[in-house]
Amino acid sequence: MSSSLSRRAFLWLTGGAAGFSVTGLSAQRGRGESALAGPVPPSIAALTSMRDRAKPITNDERKARIERARALMAENKLDAVLLAGGTSLNYFTGIRWGNSERLFAVVIPVKGEAFCVCPAFEEDRAREQLALGPLASTEVRTWQEDESPFERVAGGLKDRGIASGRIGVEETAKFVFADSVASAAPALKVVSATPVTAGCRMIKTTHELDLMRLACEVTLKAYEAVYHSLADGMTQNQVGSLIGAAYGRLGFQGGASVQVGEYTALPHGSIQPQKIREGTIIMIDDGCTVEGYQSDITRTFVLGKPTDKMRKVFDIVHQAQSAALKAAKPGVPLESIDAAARNVIVAAGYGPGFKYFSHRLGHGMGMDGHEWPYLVKNNMFGWAKSLTLQPGMVFSDEPGVYIRGEFGVRLEDDMHITESGAELFTPQSPAIDHPFGATSSTAA
Repeated sequence: MSSSLSRRAFLWLTGGAAGFSVTGLSAQRGRGESALAGPVPPSIAALTSMRDRAKPITNDERKARIERARALMAENKLDAVLLAGGTSLNYFTGIRWGNSERLFAVVIPVKGEAFCVCPAFEEDRAREQLALGPLASTEVRTWQEDESPFERVAGGLKDRGIASGRIGVEETAKFVFADSVASAAPALKVVSATPVTAGCRMIKTTHELDLMRLACEVTLKAYEAVYHSLADGMTQNQVGSLIGAAYGRLGFQGGASVQVGEYTALPHGSIQPQKIREGTIIMIDDGCTVEGYQSDITRTFVLGKPTDKMRKVFDIVHQAQSAALKAAKPGVPLESIDAAARNVIVAAGYGPGFKYFSHRLGHGMGMDGHEWPYLVKNNMFGWAKSLTLQPGMVFSDEPGVYIRGEFGVRLEDDMHITESGAELFTPQSPAIDHPFGATSSTAA
């Protein structure tokens, strides 16, 4: 359920993600074993690196993405697209650049050569990254601290014959960037580039699917190893450090939020200190990054013997997840997948609407943990309302039932749309007391 850029960042800031204390943060960055106070548990020590299975995206793939973007620009009557820092910039160019108050951007026109606008003191860093990607010979227009980068954008467009028309700005760029480009080029209409950027990114290639499948496999292996290491009395931060250690052994960066007992009834958890006890529900949620691509998996389980109510709710959520998977196939409306899962939960007495299943069924996934499109009625924003499922799309499938003051159950796996239906990257969790299969057990 978690977004790698939103919820994970929030949890880092608030201290609410288990394992994101000083020791846990070190663990999830790949220094897992050294962050633990004692020896690495045997189930984690037994893990081996899967790093060699991750094949980087190539420049030829990025060139194909740029050509696809230009085709979508033409379809949507855009003369150029501006990409500021973030995952879309990396998706098309290979450049890793964060957003700040200073504009760094790559502008790709529908015809002609792309260009880069860059702070002058960052030029060497920019050229270093450009040289590694598909735009190695791209013109770099620099600006000094007392100059306007937006005039550089306007000038670059004008030199390419784009003094008027429509320029699309990537949706996560700061408003001040889009507004300032509009002021610097008043004959240009500044609009959203989402039909182009999301239009490319929401359909994954076989290579992208392979990276996401690997990310999901890595996450499930980490979760299972940690499950075998859990014991009564552990805190959520201790569990988080175990998760970080597991990812470190597997060769990737990742982390998770861990919620216990009544706090599992809050879909995005709580910052309250929590401790695992025999018979309490535990919810682990999040994922890892493989060559820039995300996983997002949730497992909910009990150490020891669950109550009958816990078993019942787990089974309802499991049925809802299966119903969504069965309903997902090319050409069907996005909202129908949410409805398939929600109908199961409401029919079981946990309704109406969003009363107990309080969030949408799923979100698109790729380089961001949350990205276009979304599985929900009245899909977010006008651009996506007419979308239907298409082969190559990837979503989380994550129904949940949240009973305030008691407990919550969410089961989340990531599914991709095939030519004839949908498949999960990872097996569903079979039971609340055997989340990884009948042979799984814990030391508790």
